[in-house]
Amino acid sequence: MDKNNICKTQLWDKIPIMIWIYVLLIPVLLTGQNKNKAEKTNFKNPHYRNLFKEAGYSQAEIDKKLSKAYYDIFEGPNKVYFEENDSTGYVSDIKNNDARTEGMSYGMMVAVQLNKKDVFDRLWRWSVKYMQHQDGPREAYFAWSVNPHTKKQNSPGSASDGELYYLTSLLFASNKWGNETGINYYKEARRILDAMWKKDGSNNVYNIINTEHKQISFVPEGGGYNWTDPSYHVPAFYEIWALYAKDGHEEFYKECAEVSRDFLHKACHPVTGLTSDYTEFSGEPHPAPWMPPAFRYDSWRVPMNIAMDYTWYGKDKKRQEEYAKRFQDFLRSKGLDSYVDQYNVDGSTPDFILQAGPVKKLRHSFGLVSTAAAASLVNQDQKSMDFVHAVWNARLEPYSDGYFDPYYDGLMYLFSLMHLSGNYQIITPKS
Repeated sequence: MDKNNICKTQLWDKIPIMIWIYVLLIPVLLTGQNKNKAEKTNFKNPHYRNLFKEAGYSQAEIDKKLSKAYYDIFEGPNKVYFEENDSTGYVSDIKNNDARTEGMSYGMMVAVQLNKKDVFDRLWRWSVKYMQHQDGPREAYFAWSVNPHTKKQNSPGSASDGELYYLTSLLFASNKWGNETGINYYKEARRILDAMWKKDGSNNVYNIINTEHKQISFVPEGGGYNWTDPSYHVPAFYEIWALYAKDGHEEFYKECAEVSRDFLHKACHPVTGLTSDYTEFSGEPHPAPWMPPAFRYDSWRVPMNIAMDYTWYGKDKKRQEEYAKRFQDFLRSKGLDSYVDQYNVDGSTPDFILQAGPVKKLRHSFGLVSTAAAASLVNQDQKSMDFVHAVWNARLEPYSDGYFDPYYDGLMYLFSLMHLSGNYQIITPKS
């Protein structure tokens, strides 16, 4: 035997057995660490696809399209955003002549995503001044509807999606701009959250989230605490709260995200992918006193919310991909240029048509065209690009019957353009 081989053999014989095990396990351990590191990296750095670019549009065209949409909604002759002299501003649902927490918080989310700090701060100051309850059972919650001219609250109660968007946009603002530029965004977010956890049903006011079912309530008051709205389910936002709220409820928020993903799977029809505007926590349609259950205006937001969760976290990809294909296939079956804005969840025509504008009719609505296109971020079928081209070619302008809604249609359009161009992202702390 070669002398060198003898020496090596004798050396190995003297190595304790535990060192042998350790040496043999090093490659396995390193592989596991690298895998965990990769998973962690993917979690922190999602891939924000630019579907418009993939569809063949140039970056210059895409930037122009997004800039024009923002201009039309926030600055142009048909804008829904208005500034006041006291460094405040509001977003108005023009057709209903009110400012809603929905539109105010949406405006803040747009502003933080597109780096419009002055707009964000104005909207928040107006919200605090005219909408937020400063004391009483609803302290820190917001009146969901306020007359922007008289500044009187049309309804003191909250719509839970408003608080959901306020909180998330404030946490993003804290991450983006810090808390020492005039508004302590983190402190404001924590004020809402901390107050929320103190609301246990006393005086009929509850947590925004039904704590038994771990699902967002339709409203955090009275009977509305016991059912939900599928379009309020934004699981990605709970993940953000778990990361950045730091209020001691991190595990609860993570559970809420998982529950929301399961809920949406149940609430979406197994053939059409449609959801009812309002449902029980089981996902079964909830008949509201003012209208029978169906897929209507609120439900338009569901595909956009699922696309956000798919892009940001990707924890439920298989079910979400199946949903997006079902949903877009159903709309395609009704005609890519002619599907309407209200259906029973099985795809049939509802007897009750919810009116929007002066004419009670079904429309091929601009807002739904927008959010349906966002589902193309999830649908792996290449033909889903047809929906992307459809929203690209759509125009925010009056319908043939004269109806025009730059508020809801406009905000759905702007959100969808942001998603489809890769400009709706998780905002992490600068550090």
